[in-house]
Amino acid sequence: MRTIPKSESRSIEQADLTRRPRRLRRTEAIRSLVRETVVRPEDLIYPLFVVPDSRPRVEIRSMPGVWQNRVREVVDETRRAYDAGIRAVLLFGIPEFKDPIGSSSWDPSGPVQSAIEAIKKAVPQMTVMADVCLCEYTDHGHCGVIENNDVDNDATLPLLAKQAVSYANAGADFVAPSDMMDGRVAAIRGALDDAHLTEVGIMAYSAKFASGFYGPFREAAESAPQFGDRRTYQMDPANIREAIREMELDIEEGADMIMVKPALSYLDVIRAARENFDLPVAAYNVSGEYSMVKAAAANGWIDGTRVMNEILTSIKRAGADLIITYFAVDFARQ
Repeated sequence: MRTIPKSESRSIEQADLTRRPRRLRRTEAIRSLVRETVVRPEDLIYPLFVVPDSRPRVEIRSMPGVWQNRVREVVDETRRAYDAGIRAVLLFGIPEFKDPIGSSSWDPSGPVQSAIEAIKKAVPQMTVMADVCLCEYTDHGHCGVIENNDVDNDATLPLLAKQAVSYANAGADFVAPSDMMDGRVAAIRGALDDAHLTEVGIMAYSAKFASGFYGPFREAAESAPQFGDRRTYQMDPANIREAIREMELDIEEGADMIMVKPALSYLDVIRAARENFDLPVAAYNVSGEYSMVKAAAANGWIDGTRVMNEILTSIKRAGADLIITYFAVDFARQ
C-alpha cells in the first residue's frame, strides 16, 4: 500500500475543504442574509372562536392563550393581530342553541355574522374568513344532516350554502368549507353567485384528514360528535393520491385557495399540493400541534418560541403560502 507523504496529505485536506458551507452560518447577520425560507406575519391567518354575548369570555383549558371570545373581544383580538402585522382572521362560532340541522348557523344575528360586521367596522383592512361547517351548530356534533346514523352528503349541501351566503352577506371576504362533503365547493360557489356575491372567495379545506390532532379544537368549538366519528367524510391519514384528487375536484368546482389540514404530519401533502397546483396553498397548524408545544414548553422540556418558529418554517418550506395558526400573534410580536 502506498504511503501518502505529509505534504500531499495536507494538499488533499485543503482541497477537500475549499467548499465550507459553514462560512454562510458564521453569524446571525450572514444566516439571515442567505435564509431560504422566511415566514412573515402577512403569511399567517389567526383563528378566533366567537360565543354569544350572553356567555363569559373563557380561556380554553387545553389551549393555553386561546379564548372563547364575545364579539367585542373578537374585535379587540383582531385589532391586536392587525397591529402585529397579521392580515387575516378565521372565525368559528358557538351558537346559543343547537338542533339536528344546524339552523342557527345562518342566523343573520349569530355570533359569527355579528363578529364579521363588527370587525369590518372596526378594522376594515382586515381580511375576514369564516369557517363553513355544521358541526358546531348541530346537537349531534356531526358536519351535516344525519340519516341512518351517517351524514347525508347531498342533503347537507344546501345547508352549507345557506351558511356561506349568510356569512358573505355579513361581509366575509372568504368562506372556508371544512365539512368534506362531496360537491360542497360547487354548491357554495353557485349559491354565492346566485346571491350576487361573486367577489367572495372560497378557501376550501380540500385535504382534511381524520386526525387525532383535533382534540383540543373540539373543546374550543364544543363540536365533539355525540356518536361515532368522522371517518366516513374526513380523509384517511394514509392517502396522498386521494388528497391530490380532492384538491383537483375543489379547484374544478371553483375554489380560490386550497388547504391541507393538519399541517405538521402532512408536510408531504403540502409539498404535493404546491407541486401539482398553481392556486394559493394554505395549511392549518391545528390545535393539537399548538397544544403539544405549549404543554412541553410549560414543563420546561423544550424552548417553546424556538419550536414554534421551527414548525412554522417547516410548513412554509414544504410549500404553504398561508398558515392558519394559533401562534399567529405570538409569532408576529416576538
